[in-house]
Amino acid sequence: MTTITKINLGKNGPLVSKLGLGCMRMSSVWGGPTNDEHESEATIQLALDSGINFLNTGDFYGSGHNELLVGKAIKGRRDDAFISVKFGAIFYNGQWIGLDLRPVAIKNFINYSLVRLGIDTIDLYQPCRLDNSVPIEEVIGTIADLIQEGKVRYLGVSEITADQLRKAHSVHPVTALEIGYSLADRQIESDLLPAAKELGIGVVAFANTAEGLLTGEMKAPLPANDYHTHFSRFQGENLIRNLEKVNVLKQMATEKGYTPTQLAIAWVNRQGDHIMPLVSMSRRSRLPENIEAMEIEFTAEEMDTLTSQFSPGAILGGTYLQR
Repeated sequence: MTTITKINLGKNGPLVSKLGLGCMRMSSVWGGPTNDEHESEATIQLALDSGINFLNTGDFYGSGHNELLVGKAIKGRRDDAFISVKFGAIFYNGQWIGLDLRPVAIKNFINYSLVRLGIDTIDLYQPCRLDNSVPIEEVIGTIADLIQEGKVRYLGVSEITADQLRKAHSVHPVTALEIGYSLADRQIESDLLPAAKELGIGVVAFANTAEGLLTGEMKAPLPANDYHTHFSRFQGENLIRNLEKVNVLKQMATEKGYTPTQLAIAWVNRQGDHIMPLVSMSRRSRLPENIEAMEIEFTAEEMDTLTSQFSPGAILGGTYLQR
């Protein structure tokens, strides 16, 4: 298996793998089943063996289950892993019920995270989003205090606007922005991505397959109990039209000898050296294909085809990424 190259996370940030491992799906977040823990741990360990050192988790993934799982997987090899943790989301009975970004809550959250992970310092710590319930200065200032105390190494932010990014960066240097980005979700190209590049902030891009739309495996109509049906992108005529667009990706994948998923990851990877695709995996069998995706190159004609076919607004309907 090819090992992953390393990049600096942001202009003056740490050295991390160009591909990140999203650990969320290893736990039950929305009330679904929990994946096999032994397989999940083995996936994390094989990822580390392959040079993927960026592990992304959240204190609310499975109500702490995910952090415990990551902690077990990295035991004895802390130096091999760069741990990114999101906080702030409050779930009850598997349902999102709000955010808590108060400084007193953040100081409480991080102590539990450190214990569950079995580590002394979290490498990248970030609010899962900002909702103006607490001034940005207080949220970011609290993390800056934790950095001073040695409990956190770098500040991250997630799912925010360009204005919020600039404001956060003015309080304390932001190392990384975590945000959804794919061929189907390019709205951040107009202001947020340019702002991150201007400020020297690394981009950790999740949802590269647009919640499964770009895998080439989705068919219309979806089962009534599929969570995708809550979003207009996956409903009725929108889904039919969107899947027609995906056929372009499927055809190109066939011609190049890859899967649509691999091309979706590869497209994100090719958007810049400062952009890291963050791919969720819970099985070792997924690692080789996702690592291979990082080596895929596109001709100028292929890139033009994808850029035009998936121009901003080409995919109909909204999803949670357009909050």
